[in-house]
Amino acid sequence: MSSRTIIPVILSGGAGTRLWPLSRADLPKRFLPLVGRESLLGATVARLGALPGLERPVVVASAIHAHLVAGDLADADPRLILEPAPRNTAPAVAAAALALAVSNPILLVLPADHAIEDVAAFKAAVVAGAELAAAGKLVTFGVVPTRPETGYGYIRAGDAVSEYAFEIDAFVEKPDEETAEKYVRSGQYFWNSGMFMFTAERFIEELARNEPEILDAVSAAVQGRELIDVLELDPSSFKQCPTDSIDFAVMEKTDDGVVIPLDAGWSDVGSWSALWDLSERDSEDNLLRGDVISRGSKGSLVWAEHRLVTTVDVENVVVVETADAVLVTDRNSAQGVKDIVQDLRDRSRPEASTHAHETRPWGSFQVLAAGDRYQVKRLVVLPGAKLSLQSHRHRAEEWTVVNGTALVTLDQNTTTIAEGGTISVPIEGKHRLANPGEMPLVVIEVQVGSYLGEDDIVRYADEYGRS
Repeated sequence: MSSRTIIPVILSGGAGTRLWPLSRADLPKRFLPLVGRESLLGATVARLGALPGLERPVVVASAIHAHLVAGDLADADPRLILEPAPRNTAPAVAAAALALAVSNPILLVLPADHAIEDVAAFKAAVVAGAELAAAGKLVTFGVVPTRPETGYGYIRAGDAVSEYAFEIDAFVEKPDEETAEKYVRSGQYFWNSGMFMFTAERFIEELARNEPEILDAVSAAVQGRELIDVLELDPSSFKQCPTDSIDFAVMEKTDDGVVIPLDAGWSDVGSWSALWDLSERDSEDNLLRGDVISRGSKGSLVWAEHRLVTTVDVENVVVVETADAVLVTDRNSAQGVKDIVQDLRDRSRPEASTHAHETRPWGSFQVLAAGDRYQVKRLVVLPGAKLSLQSHRHRAEEWTVVNGTALVTLDQNTTTIAEGGTISVPIEGKHRLANPGEMPLVVIEVQVGSYLGEDDIVRYADEYGRS
């Protein structure tokens, strides 16, 4: 294996809309324990194990997910590159390559939300890829197809360049069923996994040659900023960057692209049917998660988050229950879930992007009840954490401490509220809630007003850098 340093670059982007209602923009699938007990992001880092030459991972993520990444990967001590807006994978990797260019490491680029069963086979492919990347090649990993899949792009392999790698003859868009069957029979086509290896220098060279506008915009966004623990990209420069994938921007245009076949039980966990395929099932071929009672049902996925769900004599269905939404679909139609999400967005429905239970850097909140001009929430504030100093233009709030002790700032006064105590916050009152204790603080918040949206916040000070 090459002696050059390898730095994993984890791409923590995308909304995972096909796994709605569990995966949403504010809590995408990579932060969920869908396969096993770890989140998909946590499993992505964990499977790297003790690969030789491996350094601290770099995670490229949206700024709004920084606290989720940090919490998920606390033991891995990742470095973060925070994007102010999504611009696809080529700009994301460009940011990492530029930030790490001085030492010119090999970058192992991995999506944050995939699953791999055979970790040993994956590591062997990475070792092979490192040798080629150190020699100046741009490597991708092509998954050996197990079926004629129409939901993936394909890579057509050309001549062999070693015993384990081939030249890239072409990237092919998602085929129809008949074409996919021909691809699988030929043995020349592999699923496009979205995983890559190359040196930082070679990626920058190819980007400069093929997509200089991307490189210029990202260079401006990185300029003057150092990646020690967190690098926040300059918003004005990065938002001017063209949106493009690594495939289109670099891999389809380079003369040095190679593909290494990967047979390791790979899945992009891209839909409920994919998750059903991945998971252990009962004697009736059902995947049942949560408080579920099934009678006579077969080949189904039933996922209960908050309440009892029962099924009787159904086949090949997906039923997913969350606190604020329920999905019911044929298992073979699960790809169409993204159309439901788009419909929700078109209707400006909050269920498209947010959960009734939401995480924040300071803790979390859950909507318990809501109606015309009122909303009730349960707030959990972590020990030592505090909300921003803020006010609201359209709502008043009343806080009741259920567990712990609250330190409340209201205008010019600071008050300690013990369990059972209550305090009222008027419209436009400048206020802050903090937990000075060593246990989680639980508060019931009752909001009353003409508008109760999360965007009715004027922040004056914030521990977490939110504007």
